Amino acid sequence: MKHLQFFLTLCIIMLASIFIAQNAAYAESCCDVPGDANDDGSANVSDAVYIINYVFIGGPVPACHEKGDANCDASINVSDAVWIINYVFIGGRPPCCMDVVFKDEYGSRVTYLAFDGSFFEAVQVTTDPVYTGTQALDITIPDASWSGGAFVDTGAASRDLSAYNALTFWAKASMDATLDVAGIANDNTGTSQYIAEVTGLALTTTWQQYVIPIPLAEKLNAENGLFYFAEGAEEGVGYQIHVDEIVFDSLTTITDPRPVIPTITLNVTQDDEITFDGSYVTFDVDGTDIQVNAMMDYFTFTSSNEAVVSVGGDGVITAVGPGTAELTAVLGTSKSVPATGIVTVNVSGPEPEPATPAPTPTVPSDSVVALWSDAYTSHPVDTWSAVWDDADVEDYLIGTDSTKKYTNLVFAGIEFTTTTLDASAMTHFHIDVWTPNSTASPNVFKVKLVDFGPDGAFGGGDDSEHELIFDENTMNTEEWVSIDIPLASFASLTSTGHLAQMVISSVGLSTVYIDNIYFYDAGLATEPETAAPTPTQDPGNVASLYSDAYTPATTVDTWSAPWDQADVSDFNIGSDNMKKYTNLVYAGIEFTTSPLDASAMTHFHMDVWTPDPTDAPNVFKVKLVDFGPDGAYGGGDDVEHELTFDENTMNTAMWVGIDVPLANFTNLVTTEHLAQIVITSDPNTVFVDNIYFYQGAATEPASSAPTPTDAPADVFSVFSDTYTSTDFDTWSSIYDNADVSDFSIGSDNIKKYTNLVFSIAEYEVGNTGPQDLTGMTHFHIDVWTPDPTDGSSQFKIKLVDFGADGAYGGGDDAEHELTFDQATMSTGSWVSFDIPLADFTGLTTQAHFAQLILSGTYGIVFVDNVYFHK
Repeated sequence: MKHLQFFLTLCIIMLASIFIAQNAAYAESCCDVPGDANDDGSANVSDAVYIINYVFIGGPVPACHEKGDANCDASINVSDAVWIINYVFIGGRPPCCMDVVFKDEYGSRVTYLAFDGSFFEAVQVTTDPVYTGTQALDITIPDASWSGGAFVDTGAASRDLSAYNALTFWAKASMDATLDVAGIANDNTGTSQYIAEVTGLALTTTWQQYVIPIPLAEKLNAENGLFYFAEGAEEGVGYQIHVDEIVFDSLTTITDPRPVIPTITLNVTQDDEITFDGSYVTFDVDGTDIQVNAMMDYFTFTSSNEAVVSVGGDGVITAVGPGTAELTAVLGTSKSVPATGIVTVNVSGPEPEPATPAPTPTVPSDSVVALWSDAYTSHPVDTWSAVWDDADVEDYLIGTDSTKKYTNLVFAGIEFTTTTLDASAMTHFHIDVWTPNSTASPNVFKVKLVDFGPDGAFGGGDDSEHELIFDENTMNTEEWVSIDIPLASFASLTSTGHLAQMVISSVGLSTVYIDNIYFYDAGLATEPETAAPTPTQDPGNVASLYSDAYTPATTVDTWSAPWDQADVSDFNIGSDNMKKYTNLVYAGIEFTTSPLDASAMTHFHMDVWTPDPTDAPNVFKVKLVDFGPDGAYGGGDDVEHELTFDENTMNTAMWVGIDVPLANFTNLVTTEHLAQIVITSDPNTVFVDNIYFYQGAATEPASSAPTPTDAPADVFSVFSDTYTSTDFDTWSSIYDNADVSDFSIGSDNIKKYTNLVFSIAEYEVGNTGPQDLTGMTHFHIDVWTPDPTDGSSQFKIKLVDFGADGAYGGGDDAEHELTFDQATMSTGSWVSFDIPLADFTGLTTQAHFAQLILSGTYGIVFVDNVYFHK
């Protein structure tokens, strides 16, 4: 292949003097035929010769640079001629155009980068529908969420888009909707200077062309950000957007630019860099005004007083001295158009700075785990300002003391996720804070600590966090304030063994200096200072052994059996009674005289507090023992099981509520004659309270849904053991927000949804495909949930028909959703829905049924017997 390519290139050079064509005509769009360097209407060998003439012997320049740049590497050279030869003779890739974002396929080097927090798989290439050609883009806007991202040129050389005056695209939607934002020059790095956008584009179900005028094309001579969009669900309802023919273009219909900067007053401090939003340019586009919101860098600003506010040659606007100045602007530098609007800037003197460092910490280093302090060796921090925050940070020296200075602070993420911090042996948190801003109400400073849990990952289900707010009673203006608080004050921070984030935020404190951020061991309390939380279970559902909240269900014979190794005493906090174990190895709590019948109970509860370390290998164990029907130990019918609670449950100097299903005691096959609890512990001092059994709500159905009785001949079954079924291709689409698994009760098969926000079960196009339910009159489904079904809770059922074209979003889809509240739903019992299809009023056809969408406020839902019937 390489030999052929070389030979063909050599032939071109030899033939260059023979085939010379010149054509200076311009098409309406410069790059209407990619690779057509000589502008004769087609891309062929003569274009390769034309390029060789230009490169080697000073032949004419291609009339359109984009056509000569056949491989879209931002330059015209011999590789473009080779590209064309490969295309013509050996089936190589076709020539491309720099102006193409998507036109049957992505433009050269173009890729889609989803915005953080959006639906990452929103954009897909589709063959139906298309505006023209063979392919278009299909964009999914999910229910109750949003999609958005940037189409970016990922090549080493940026694109020169200065020859164009607009980006155009064709679009339609699966329903009438309003596209929130569409724009240009956003490369999804957070550093884009020339973002321009239009908002509120009206989408319909028919193809329309949309134009985004470029505010000032000369600024886009080295741009990687091409097209971007952002759109959320319409009143919680998701839909599809179809987009085609996204290209940069030179239109003769764009005229009369009218630039505007906002008429506002800014109060800033000396040395601040001045930025603001609200600038835009209105263009006449074929008789219709289109407003394009534009970043400041499109404009050239002039200050009325350079001694107060200066405008640098790089366009940076800086407050340089006290006073007032007015900023005016023109659009661009050459052929500039004056902008209406005036920005008045009031500059105050330099913002005060701390003259002295924060107090030097005095806690011994062997009792400290530090994040930031010159006094201690610090734990590694990945970033002091996460990509998702809203703040600027810099290192700041006060003499030789290092601090962190935050400006423009709204919230800042300090992350140490690569190496999480273990503060489980620490008791207190410390941070020093200084601000020049007023700390009077309503201004506050906030600190949030986040623990990622044993899996060390955000959102793994074992995270915990808590935020504390410090107001004028703690904070002071222009003074170092030492915030020094027990970790127990972060009440929802149930673990500190895997700390990974600290988030600082403020109201009204835009500048904050921080220093000496550390955790330390202040010496643990030897006794609890507060009582365990008061139980909230209904007394009618409780069998209590020991709690001031409940009447005992039986009498405890001893809290320390003769055979155990522990000492026990009564302990009180106010009027609250508890038991204190010391020298604990194992302790036998016996109620053999009157064994406890807990057969109707589902859970076991005990509150535990210890001053001792609870990190590995230390553990706390609980054993339950049932003496069997003979009521005697060792009679051959005894059963027992012991559970172990490690550092993931236990905490030092904190009340821990052990609350577990009795089913977790797997070898405890009966609970009718409970007679002993044995606690074993490496922590040698333990306080216990609120020991009881209770009946909790069931988390799974214990029995099957009712067996359907409709005649099989009258049924189209999707999922039911009673009928022959045509099962969905998927019970959880890649687009939904739910997890699904198979569940069984005996031989009965059920679907179990967890983490349910919305689920899409469907007959996939190209697989089983939509089903014809013509003649069916009712829809049936059985539903069971353990979640609360009162108050504002809801469960929703949506049926979707893809219409005659059999494809989603083809313009002929029909759907309808019904909502069910506490009047229908019930916690912990099967609810049978048998709904007339006529109730789904928007489901105007049922000949191409394709999707069942379940949603609502219940995180766990079991479903069975999904079918249609006459």
